[in-house]
Amino acid sequence: MASSGVLKLVSMILIVCMTVMSAPKAAKAAITCSDVVNHLIPCLSYVQNGGTPAAACCSGVKALYGEAQTSPDRQNVCKCIKSAVNGIPYTSNNLNLAAGLPAKCGLQLPYSISPSTDCNKVQ
Repeated sequence: MASSGVLKLVSMILIVCMTVMSAPKAAKAAITCSDVVNHLIPCLSYVQNGGTPAAACCSGVKALYGEAQTSPDRQNVCKCIKSAVNGIPYTSNNLNLAAGLPAKCGLQLPYSISPSTDCNKVQ
């Protein structure tokens, strides 16, 4: 199930991006792993094949980014993605495409995206 692994990789990277972007707030995480996957499923084709992300992919990325407003939300998204990707093989090309996805969708992030991100340190 290489496509499942790629989707999980995309999810992890996007979660890491979103978690780092905003200041910490005291609240309970409201975003579920199902939410994360549902927002990112349209990105699977792009991460597998490159090209231009579908409009539905960028809409999902932006929606998830907008929903992850608290530190617990961003940490939960990060953990969901890392859990989904754990043990799933992916190529460096898939990783590069996933890492570049936020920029392709018009989100400029001031940090690098990496599978080695410590989700507990995401603010």
